[in-house]
Amino acid sequence: MGQYLPCFKAYDVRGKVPSELNEELAYRIGRAYAAEVRPSRVCIGYDIRLSGPGFSDALARGLNEGGADVIDLGMVGTEMVYFATAHYGYEGGIMITASHNPPEYNGMKMVRAKSRPISGDSGLGEIERRAAQEDYGAPATRTGSVVKQDVYDDFVDHLKTFADLDTMKPFKVLADPGNGAAGIALEKLAKFLPLQIEKMRYEADGHFPNGVPNPILPEARAVTEARLKQGGLDFGVAWDGDYDRCFFLDHEGQFIEGYYIVGVLAQAILTKDPNQTIIYDPRLTWNTLDIVSRLGGKAVVCKSGHAFIKEKMRAEDAVYGGEMSAHHYFRGHWYCDSGMIPFLMICDLLSKSGQSLGELVGTMMERFPCSGEINSTVPDVKTVLADVEAAYPGGEVSKIDGLSIDFPEWRFNLRGSNTEPVIRLNVESRGNKALMEEKTEELLARIRK
Repeated sequence: MGQYLPCFKAYDVRGKVPSELNEELAYRIGRAYAAEVRPSRVCIGYDIRLSGPGFSDALARGLNEGGADVIDLGMVGTEMVYFATAHYGYEGGIMITASHNPPEYNGMKMVRAKSRPISGDSGLGEIERRAAQEDYGAPATRTGSVVKQDVYDDFVDHLKTFADLDTMKPFKVLADPGNGAAGIALEKLAKFLPLQIEKMRYEADGHFPNGVPNPILPEARAVTEARLKQGGLDFGVAWDGDYDRCFFLDHEGQFIEGYYIVGVLAQAILTKDPNQTIIYDPRLTWNTLDIVSRLGGKAVVCKSGHAFIKEKMRAEDAVYGGEMSAHHYFRGHWYCDSGMIPFLMICDLLSKSGQSLGELVGTMMERFPCSGEINSTVPDVKTVLADVEAAYPGGEVSKIDGLSIDFPEWRFNLRGSNTEPVIRLNVESRGNKALMEEKTEELLARIRK
């Protein structure tokens, strides 16, 4: 990807405004999308970034000139574009967002009918080529229209089906959208929840007064942790800017790795219905496998990346797919990722289990301690992978996604980034934190030598 235009990536469009992505290019992308997908109706939404409304107008103009009618959703989260596309039967959807990129960026995530992703191997390359070459095929026989649609009420009704609101306990929750778009949706949803929600960085603000919302970064969640440490709350939840990822912290302010949340959600689902398939990624696996096998489910591994996970979920008719990067996918949400559904499901599970979030994940963390993902910049990813593989003989090797090697008491996954000369390491062990830490240091010394 990026053969013609640098803002086209493997799964989406993302670039600096205005040098790599601007309104003129947004218009051309609209024309190209209409020519390639040939939809009759496309919904468009945008997040809090200041360039969003202008991009939306330009994109709509391109789609209209390409013969497509546009449904303007206004400021929404990415999962709301997925929802609207599939729920109302539109032939396409485009979300204008750069997720957790710095403020000067924007981008687009595109889907076709039923919210099937459009990525590098499913049409994004052709949209890029058409936009670059202004090759829109035969002129459209009609010019499309634009209508505004507020989908928040229907979206909230959809979310409410993922939890038992009648038995939900009145937890005291710290909610931190990080000045992203999640606060708007949560405000609509909260009317139906018994929760006592303490708001932090709640106002949607594309100036990012508190930095870009990306709670995976320690500095981005420091104030959230500090408030929880003061006490009086049951747990905390934080979202990224377009809230397709959500992150949890326990009542003491300890950040919970996305890996354990995958386990918690798998447990919640399989407790209700054991005969279900769960998709997981190969970076950290033992906790997920342990839970799925104990509760009578079927676990299927899949290369990380939303396009791969969604495809595998459809093929397996999986009820849930989880990535340790805090992307959670649900069959009931058209196999798409959501940041609001996990929040409701965690509330539901805590209400039913009688345990705190810390207790729920504490057992998992003791049984399968992990390093979390550690990045290293390297001159050549392939050389490092080959060197590490040669240095650790005798384990069970898998190359579904980078290099995974399992030994009886510990395992690791090492994979290169799709977009930069970075290698990402994850290590876990069976109940032996010291061994996990020792092997993490050993591997990092080898990787960084």
